[in-house]
Amino acid sequence: MIWREKGLKKITIVLFLLVGLISCGVYWAFFDMSRLPKGELIEEAQSPDGTYTLKAYVSDGGATTSYAVRGELNFNKGNRKPKNIYWNYREETASMKWIDSDTVQINGRILNVPYETYDFRND
Repeated sequence: MIWREKGLKKITIVLFLLVGLISCGVYWAFFDMSRLPKGELIEEAQSPDGTYTLKAYVSDGGATTSYAVRGELNFNKGNRKPKNIYWNYREETASMKWIDSDTVQINGRILNVPYETYDFRND
């Protein structure tokens, strides 16, 4: 009787771990913004105080998908890696306007940098 309870407990733990690993893998493969395609640089805009530079890239998905725009935030001060903050499908151009030192508008979407991001896959 005791060995059945221990066996059931081990099976439950293994199943939870397996489901967790599969969930992490799905997120990494389909929703992680650090895995977006590089694309071709189409526009660049520096924040009013010079803290950030926002670069917009257009990515051609090939014959089966449309163009997409990726916005990459570069940190001019410090040693931080660039961060993808914008990813939208069916766009070929980028209209970027800094509202203030920490707020940018990209194709009509307002983001508070460096914390907010926009990803069409999460709509």
